[in-house]
Amino acid sequence: MSEVPDDLRYTEEHEYLRDAGSEGEFFVGITDYAQGELGDVVFVELPSVGDSFEHMEVFGTIEAVKAVSELFCPLAGEVVEVNEALDDDPALVNSDPYGDGWMIRIRAADPSAADGLLGADAYRSHLEEA
Repeated sequence: MSEVPDDLRYTEEHEYLRDAGSEGEFFVGITDYAQGELGDVVFVELPSVGDSFEHMEVFGTIEAVKAVSELFCPLAGEVVEVNEALDDDPALVNSDPYGDGWMIRIRAADPSAADGLLGADAYRSHLEEA
């Protein structure tokens, strides 16, 4: 069974949102389930700091040995940081998806919109239906 931390919010497309500790800022990455389905991640294409995205707009791509997938922004907002460690070691997404494998940090246009994402229990139910 995939790891689903209780303190995160999730999309049905398997991105997560983790509070970054600064008002209205969140880390975004893909879930343990998603990295497991993709297999060995070999490349991640991410946006630049200052880029803005709407809710569920594509913000990048992730390439694994088996497939290339789009990455969707869980909240509308502006990118304030990009995980440059993924340039040299994209496999961090596989080994530590909720830690060192995060992808972008965003400043949400409306932080309360995070409440509209799936909680851990709802995401687990979503996985069982998949």
